[in-house]
Amino acid sequence: MPDVSDMTDAEWKEKLTPEQYHVLRAKGTEPPYSGRVLYNTDTGTYACAACGAQLFDSSSKYQSGDPGLAGWPSFDAVTHSGKVRIQDDNSWGMHRQEVICNTCGGHLGHLFPDDSSPTGQHYCINSAALQFLPKK
Repeated sequence: MPDVSDMTDAEWKEKLTPEQYHVLRAKGTEPPYSGRVLYNTDTGTYACAACGAQLFDSSSKYQSGDPGLAGWPSFDAVTHSGKVRIQDDNSWGMHRQEVICNTCGGHLGHLFPDDSSPTGQHYCINSAALQFLPKK
């Protein structure tokens, strides 16, 4: 398998499930309340489903008090700075901050302000973009 930074679209389609490809490569969104890690409360790390980069610690996961954001896994901080990058997203006639995996360039979700978050930041991340690594 080539380095993830050199993978072709065909290689991504082969590596990822159709839902993961839709989210990570085509910048899609899974339906709210459908994600497999939305209600996960186990201790561990959430990594990028495409490349395995460790992105979020379970201690930063919380349930958003904003009903518009509560349908996807919520994190108040990334595990290590530099693991994600934020860029403007003006799609769908609105301005948002897109969260992208810095290792493979995969679309993870969006960053919003959220008063119910301990840090005031809400990383609204698709479950399909994540793999959970339980703490041993």
